Amino acid sequence: MKLYTVMLSIVLLPASLGVHAAGGGGGGGGAGGEGAQSDPVVQLANAAITKKDWASAQATLKAALASNPQNADYHNLYAYSLRKVPNPDMKEVFLHYEEALRIDPKHRGAHEYIGEAYLMVGNLAKAREHLAVLDKLCFFGCEEYTDLKVAISKFERSPQAKS
Repeated sequence: MKLYTVMLSIVLLPASLGVHAAGGGGGGGGAGGEGAQSDPVVQLANAAITKKDWASAQATLKAALASNPQNADYHNLYAYSLRKVPNPDMKEVFLHYEEALRIDPKHRGAHEYIGEAYLMVGNLAKAREHLAVLDKLCFFGCEEYTDLKVAISKFERSPQAKS
């Protein structure tokens, strides 16, 4: 009976870890640190992101970064909100994703989102590099890996990839 309990624990561990990990893909979230979802700044920013209120998200995160510049989640979400506007300043977008990854090299949300940003500028090779990092970080798979893999597949089928 003990072996069954151990095996069941091993199978269920990845699922239980996912409950504690902060969001990553799709339409927002992307905070990658422990407890990020309980951070009031992240909650406020995610509420604005959900409404596609990029200006409010940016204002919230810019103010938060002024007082807490070493927060990888803030840099990640700020870059995300910057790249969602028409004609984003991709230099600033990459600056904040890179800062998030300097602070937390294992930040899954930042790896996913910088990979998507690289696709926006047509750099498939760099997007694949971040997918490879996510593959190592997400031993049992994760939403960030899946989302970036899907984005890369779509990009590879697009006319932009062929040019």
